[in-house]
Amino acid sequence: MTPKICLVTGASSGIGRATALELRRAGHIVYGAARRVDRMAELRQAGGYALAMDVTREDDLGRVVDAVLDEQHRIDVLVNNAGAGLHGAVEDVPVERARHLFEVNLFGPARLTQLVLPHMRERRSGTIVNVSSIAGEISLPLVAWYHASKHALETYSDSLRQECRSFGVHVVVVQPGIIRTEFEQDTPRELRETSGHGAYGALAESMASRAEGNTRGSAPAVVARTIRSAVESPRPKPRYPVGYLARTLLALNRILPDRAFDALVTKAG
Repeated sequence: MTPKICLVTGASSGIGRATALELRRAGHIVYGAARRVDRMAELRQAGGYALAMDVTREDDLGRVVDAVLDEQHRIDVLVNNAGAGLHGAVEDVPVERARHLFEVNLFGPARLTQLVLPHMRERRSGTIVNVSSIAGEISLPLVAWYHASKHALETYSDSLRQECRSFGVHVVVVQPGIIRTEFEQDTPRELRETSGHGAYGALAESMASRAEGNTRGSAPAVVARTIRSAVESPRPKPRYPVGYLARTLLALNRILPDRAFDALVTKAG
């Protein structure tokens, strides 16, 4: 297999880090991009490249794309993995924080796609992987803005896939379930800080306690292997649910009536 030129965002930790290393081990040429360049030493040691980038900064996005194109003359794979979370009741979360979340989870990936897509389209080849979440389909309490951003990313990806179909460019959505990352570890603290002392305190404490009590979850490497499979496939699927409880929760959301699903995810304990 001819090595692919891959650009992976959010490559300093979690799913992004695991994906960059997985693609590099498979023999691909990998550029990892993240704000914390110092945390990509392992990628460098594996023969990859580490670039500083903040997905909310237009200059950073252009600089990184230009750097890869100048050195490799093409980008075969874009993995839009960089993302952020936001926990708390809709009433409690400042709208300014929600706007920033959308900049990270939707507009940053969308702008990076705009920069990369013309080169893929001209060659009539390429794969864009947008790392979403089961949150892109289901909804849970006290995570409305995060879920909204992932819902938006998925519908954006669907339209993008339809637009790119005739140009030989694949668009893939990856939907991780519960994955053992910094994002999951920080959930209880943020729930309590944002909504633990007001009208939604009881619900926030219930959700935080449940998150703390759940010791299960898949390793980021599970998602990384799925992304590698999609990248290397000549005809990847539009969606890949992966990881602990991903398929189960998606199936329940599709099968159960709305009020039954609401009762399931809001019950105490």
